[in-house]
Amino acid sequence: MADFLVWAIWIVTALACLGSAVAVVSFGNPFYSAIALIGNLGSLAVLYLLLAADFLAAAQVLVYAGAVMVMFLFVIAYLGGQADAPWAGGPTWQSVAAVTAAGALLLEIIMVIGLKAGGRLSDEAEIREAFGSPAQIGRLFLTDHLLAFEITSIVLLVAAVGGVILGAQSREEKRGEQSAR
Repeated sequence: MADFLVWAIWIVTALACLGSAVAVVSFGNPFYSAIALIGNLGSLAVLYLLLAADFLAAAQVLVYAGAVMVMFLFVIAYLGGQADAPWAGGPTWQSVAAVTAAGALLLEIIMVIGLKAGGRLSDEAEIREAFGSPAQIGRLFLTDHLLAFEITSIVLLVAAVGGVILGAQSREEKRGEQSAR
């Protein structure tokens, strides 16, 4: 019974993760896309919990679904109507890339299900006791992945500064239009 419940939660969460990911790239309104991204990050946290990575799940919710998404929502609100430009024209390269990536993920899922059903994935992976622990994650961040960790923080800082600059420019343009009338 416990295995059935874990599989049921995994299937529901995986479908929620895929559905919210499609919603992120499908919505025309960036606010709704950001809300869908929060749903995606939350479903990823549930998947981490199913892997017994409690700290990773908590960090996912607190850091990404919490702090980073609040920053994104502030930038979207700061940009206002400028960020709501409607989609015009044919499919862009981003749309084609998103559909291609979704197709590749679907193919991978089908292959894994087929391999599991055929018994070719019968060996279970060995998960050490330290998997997902704060000490293990800290060691990886500060040794093997330090450069990627620091580059990510710089990219987030540049995104926040860019949002403020774009918002300031749009406010100056609105003032110029109002004074011209």
